[in-house]
Amino acid sequence: MISVIKIVEDTTVDGPGFRTTVYAAGCPNACPGCHNPQSWDIGAGILMTTEEIMQVIRADEFADVTFSGGDPMFQPEGFAELAEAVKRETGKNIWCYTGYKFERLLHDRRQAELLQYIDVLVDGPYVESLRDRDALFRGSRNQRLIDVQASLREGEVVLYAQ
Repeated sequence: MISVIKIVEDTTVDGPGFRTTVYAAGCPNACPGCHNPQSWDIGAGILMTTEEIMQVIRADEFADVTFSGGDPMFQPEGFAELAEAVKRETGKNIWCYTGYKFERLLHDRRQAELLQYIDVLVDGPYVESLRDRDALFRGSRNQRLIDVQASLREGEVVLYAQ
């Protein structure tokens, strides 16, 4: 089960092309200036099963998938189960937004498991003083677009080439 704030279909702001974005409830980061502070409380979401979310994802065969929030890494087991189903059933690419740094996620077994299914990770907290309206798919300049699978293979961060 995943506590979900909302699911937005056919969005174009959470990665390239059309995407189905699953907004997680729960975020411990509480970044000043966050665009979605109502998502910080995990109790603000509604509990959804992997199958319920997959019905929405399957409904649009052309849209890829984004996990946002809140912070999906706050619910790593549920999102890992969902990500595995997305890959197994649809082969769609998955982007994930998190306030955690990639290097830190590797040291948490549950979060590292979720990384196994993620194609691109947008990592790092939103920093209001580094806000950049021109930064592609990011809110602040400190956030990185990481090619997760290449990074896992190389053993170091490999930035996503747009």
